[in-house]
Amino acid sequence: MKSFLFSNLPVFFAFIILLVLTALFSGCYTLKQGTTMLGYLSRAVPLEELGGSTGENNDELRFVQRVEDIRRFAMEELGLKESRNYTRYVELDRDYLAAVVSASASDSFTRHEWWFPVVGRVPYKGFFNVDDARKERAKLEKKGLDVWIRGVDAFSTLGWFRDPLYSYMKNYSDRYLAELIIHELFHATVYIKSHSAFNEQLAEFVGTEGAKLYMAKRASGELNNTESHSVADAEEDEAIKADRLAFYGFIHGLIAELNQMYESKISREEKLKQKEEIIETAKSGFMVAYEDVFKTDRYRFLGELPINNAYLDLYRLYHEEDDYFKKLYESRGSDLVKFIAAAKTLRAGRRQNPRAELEKALAKN
Repeated sequence: MKSFLFSNLPVFFAFIILLVLTALFSGCYTLKQGTTMLGYLSRAVPLEELGGSTGENNDELRFVQRVEDIRRFAMEELGLKESRNYTRYVELDRDYLAAVVSASASDSFTRHEWWFPVVGRVPYKGFFNVDDARKERAKLEKKGLDVWIRGVDAFSTLGWFRDPLYSYMKNYSDRYLAELIIHELFHATVYIKSHSAFNEQLAEFVGTEGAKLYMAKRASGELNNTESHSVADAEEDEAIKADRLAFYGFIHGLIAELNQMYESKISREEKLKQKEEIIETAKSGFMVAYEDVFKTDRYRFLGELPINNAYLDLYRLYHEEDDYFKKLYESRGSDLVKFIAAAKTLRAGRRQNPRAELEKALAKN
């Protein structure tokens, strides 16, 4: 029904219909955010217009070529859904797309959720105006929740519209651009309603693993329109990957320590007190050991960050603590194409276990 209704309508009318339908359920929030998104989509220009004809050394032309190569790799080689996503470009005057609010209980990792049509229950709420995000934070904090606002550089409309690229993406590294595009294209390929953690963790895994395969092909010179990867580039990639793993390890260790304390029978007041002590001690230890652990400066910000449960819960949401997908992937021969093909068959409902459904799908292949 969805694809039939929208396949032959211009984006403007399709978006208006969707706004009207969703407004019946979620009110002025959807209309306000949807109107802004409609404005972005109406300003989008074909990607080839960005490259122009100014020569092979032009930075914008190289960006166009990188995007085309990543899209081709994701759809033709990995098997992600064919679409016109990331074939249009929007100029923005900032380095993020939207401000997203997340919240958690202050004395546990009980996640706050919102409900929306189409996607179901989700643990975040996005705003194109950061002041609106701050108002939402104030309302949630009055309820005693820990709240975090973060900027996001992309999100998937799950196939309803052609997701565009944004001007700040021109400065992204090849690896990060590949991770982002493959992650979001995977969302447009596989999305299980009301299973946000599963959706995000699986997309994160596929994006990271897909980008690794893409970069390996770049290094070998197998892809079109891309120069081979230099030794310096490869060393930088390895340093970034190593630091990322070390940072995730630290965060998950802190989460585990806090969770153990939260599950104890001490009073709420004592939990909040110990929480602050545990976080500050962890941050101090992190900074003392930084030079010995990290190879880049990417995570020095943590020393000044006002960490709370909402911030930490983002890592529980996007990065599984048990390496489930990595272990499952390796146990099935580390074949990303087959892994994605199995994921594409998932139709789990809210009461079903999508992990179990994925295991069944992989067993059939």
